[in-house]
Amino acid sequence: MRRYVAEVIGTFALVFAGTGAIVVNDLTQQSVTHVGIALTFGMIVMALIYAIGDVSGAHLNPAVTIGFWTARQFEGKEVVPYIIAQLVGAIAASTTLRVLFMEHATLGATLPAGSWWQSFVLEVILTFLLMFVILNVATGAKEKGIMAGAAIGATVGLEAMFAGPICGASMNPARSIAPALVSGRLEYLWIYIVATIAGAILAVFAYQFIQTETESDSNPESEHHAMEEVS
Repeated sequence: MRRYVAEVIGTFALVFAGTGAIVVNDLTQQSVTHVGIALTFGMIVMALIYAIGDVSGAHLNPAVTIGFWTARQFEGKEVVPYIIAQLVGAIAASTTLRVLFMEHATLGATLPAGSWWQSFVLEVILTFLLMFVILNVATGAKEKGIMAGAAIGATVGLEAMFAGPICGASMNPARSIAPALVSGRLEYLWIYIVATIAGAILAVFAYQFIQTETESDSNPESEHHAMEEVS
């Protein structure tokens, strides 16, 4: 239960800070700025990984949870409870923002600036890159693990920096579902559910391919057998 509570609190903090920055920026003549919004998303993710990473893994994202399950690094029976916890935290955050800022129309919902397919492709690629980084830094050497929060937070921030104005740079179904539900802007929500999950799953396959190749290259026995076959 403590893991689920950690996911609720963590996802609440992510959506409250990130979409809250968007709302405040809109209501204060762009005082936060686009760069500030991207940094807010990146820094809150980094802080939460260090805060609750040891408790729940700090998924904070249904696409990441599904990605870890696809990679067989997460138990199947935990997938639904984690996603429910993430959605509860995200919706609670958007509901709080609605109470605080009744006058704001979208509450930071992710909406395409251009065509739907442009945002769809961008979200697939952005989530692919995020999940790929997560898989590669969240496991392995202890030194790599210490810097995991910084690497993942930086990835979220930089992707939000350049892609946010076009697609919203969601990379996270919960982050998109919550403001869409509370504000009633559901017309493009499917993009941010389907594309982000697809991107996370594709990243798993890329990660597994690279890790398999790396293991075979560094395995002395495989090299020995290969030399025997040649001789």
